[in-house]
Amino acid sequence: MKNDAKKYNFDHIIDRHHTSSVKWDFNQRIFGREDILPMWVADMDFAAPEAVVEALVNRAKHGIYGYSDGMDGYYEALIDWMQERHSWEIQRDWISFCPGIVPALNELVRSLTMPGDKILVQFPVYPPFFQAIQNHDRELVSSQLTLENGRYSMDFADLEEKFANGVKMMILCNPHNPVGRVWERVELERLGQLCLAHGVLVISDEIHCDLIYDGYRHIPFASLSPEVALQSIVCTAPSKTFNLAGLQTSNLIIPNDKNRQAFRASLGLTGIHHPNVFGITAMEAAYRHGSDWLDQLMNYLLGNMKFIISFLNQELPQIKAIQPEGTYLIWLDFRALGMNPKALQKFLVHGAGVGLSAGYLFGPGGEGFARLNLGCARSVLEEGLQRIKTAVKGLD
Repeated sequence: MKNDAKKYNFDHIIDRHHTSSVKWDFNQRIFGREDILPMWVADMDFAAPEAVVEALVNRAKHGIYGYSDGMDGYYEALIDWMQERHSWEIQRDWISFCPGIVPALNELVRSLTMPGDKILVQFPVYPPFFQAIQNHDRELVSSQLTLENGRYSMDFADLEEKFANGVKMMILCNPHNPVGRVWERVELERLGQLCLAHGVLVISDEIHCDLIYDGYRHIPFASLSPEVALQSIVCTAPSKTFNLAGLQTSNLIIPNDKNRQAFRASLGLTGIHHPNVFGITAMEAAYRHGSDWLDQLMNYLLGNMKFIISFLNQELPQIKAIQPEGTYLIWLDFRALGMNPKALQKFLVHGAGVGLSAGYLFGPGGEGFARLNLGCARSVLEEGLQRIKTAVKGLD
């Protein structure tokens, strides 16, 4: 049987300069020099699926870009995607729009907790998690992830102790950014039991849920049981999966009616009422027609990940990669170089000429690490690694 499926060329390099790209056009402002190779922000260098581009072009040709809202196709596409990709049946009423997960985290903290309430995160973690807590005068409670034999795990004894001491909310990263863990069902079930026992509301950021490598499976936290569903909120978006972050469209899945109404009321007070017309167009097209593109993408990202690990093992054994189970981000361990956190970042930027996300920005446990975005052409990835190799060899 003839295979007519389109084959995508992820090796093709698209020049992103002069496109208002945060990743490519602001090196001087962000890193203090223009000539670095940016490999930091979670934004891939690949074009979106053709079906998405076509849908956006067709919508643009209409010529009128007035106020918009989600229509049947938008909701059905999201519901079908969650069912087909993650075996999770969600209801239309549970879905609430937000222009991004980071704004959503801030609104959820503000609408569902009170000043002074304790909110827990697991370090090291994506900085907006703890910033959302600090922004609204809540008490930040930390639980450190444990690194053993190159893999991170949750400290359940510590979680139980913290929960018993009055934690009201937990912000969970699933899959985890930056360490790349895809939490297993047994881990999530144990966490869910603790949260139910102590009345802890879980905000589960699952923005990377579609970016899962072979051998692993994403489990939506709220899918564990009806009881856990009522005690949790799942944050999703097509932005990481299909490289649509600039269209600012995300969805919160909130099974608990009281929590859902509180969130919507709080969001309404900000004056945010309608989604981006191009965002909802792109999301529906991506979820309807993007599966094959995503499958090919994951094969390419897997090749990139293996390339990094092989390169480091052979050329830079001082630097260890924490093998990701999901996401297109890889957590690199530079501790053997013996540099303090800011010296390491200065070395990478000014010594190697690469822009990575500094590990210390991810909180306790991030010192001596850096996060690299492998969502780029392999030739670009190789150039970045060669730059780091040259700089490290220069230390001898």
